[in-house]
Amino acid sequence: MWPRVNGMRALELGHPGEMRAALNALVLAGRKTATTCLLDEYAEETEGLEYVGERQALLDSEGRSIATLEYTGVEVKPFAEVTWEHARAEGEGDESLEDWREVHRRFWEGSGTPVEEDTVVVCLTFRVMGDLGPRRRRPA
Repeated sequence: MWPRVNGMRALELGHPGEMRAALNALVLAGRKTATTCLLDEYAEETEGLEYVGERQALLDSEGRSIATLEYTGVEVKPFAEVTWEHARAEGEGDESLEDWREVHRRFWEGSGTPVEEDTVVVCLTFRVMGDLGPRRRRPA
């Protein structure tokens, strides 16, 4: 089960530490408006899919909420069908869809899940609804 914050499910991008900090910074700067998840992770965590209009807390590496996200799109499709439009919206600096695919394959394989062309993924798009900023964060 995913963490909950103020009654909302929470999103933790990438691995804790440097990767998560960099991805969160892209979200807060408005450069990252999408992410991609493996459908199998939902079953493993006994979670339902996100839905358009759902709000989730974006967490930092210490489990603190740093923003509220609202989902604007949810698509389930094979890895091979992810579009360049979606990949570019992830805002991570990939120069092509092929680069995006290679980076994501390496990430998931490094986490123990090899990804094939027919592996089903969930493409999420979102917008930031609120940034808690340094003054409003919970104390550590």
